[in-house]
Amino acid sequence: MAEELERSIRSIPDYPKEGIIFRDITTLLGDARAFRRAVDALVQPWAGSKIDQVAGIEARGFILGGAVAHQLSAGFLPVRKKGKLPFQTMEMEYALEYGTDTIEIHVDAVKPGEKVILVDDLIATGGTAEAAVKLLRAAGADIVAACFIVDLPVLEGRKKIEALGVPVRTLVEFDGH
Repeated sequence: MAEELERSIRSIPDYPKEGIIFRDITTLLGDARAFRRAVDALVQPWAGSKIDQVAGIEARGFILGGAVAHQLSAGFLPVRKKGKLPFQTMEMEYALEYGTDTIEIHVDAVKPGEKVILVDDLIATGGTAEAAVKLLRAAGADIVAACFIVDLPVLEGRKKIEALGVPVRTLVEFDGH
């Protein structure tokens, strides 16, 4: 299955800057079979478990997280960039290569003790996912796992999330950035 998923992901050299190979999952999303297999694989370890919420990181995490939440009969919780949510929010700032960024959730998005799975398309350096885990925990969530289609192991993002005590599930790995 990993080979099929890997073939369905487009690699774009020198995007967004020279030396980076962008792993574009829109081609996977457009392939009904690959999309279904990816969602099924992300869901499989928790099928039949009581998961309360699936938190999807903006923007591709919304697509995947919504599908995963549907399969698990769980709610969906959007993790958004600052200023995009209409109600009162909690926020977490995190470091970028140059500067910082901020993500938010609604203050009532999760109830204390709810079991939450975090979902996004790709884990690279892990900064956004790490901030999301910390933000969700500050809201009282029990983070069951973090799930990604793509892992870029050389950037060690997975290690950051596992260091927080959160199991990480990925479906394919790519060398490089």
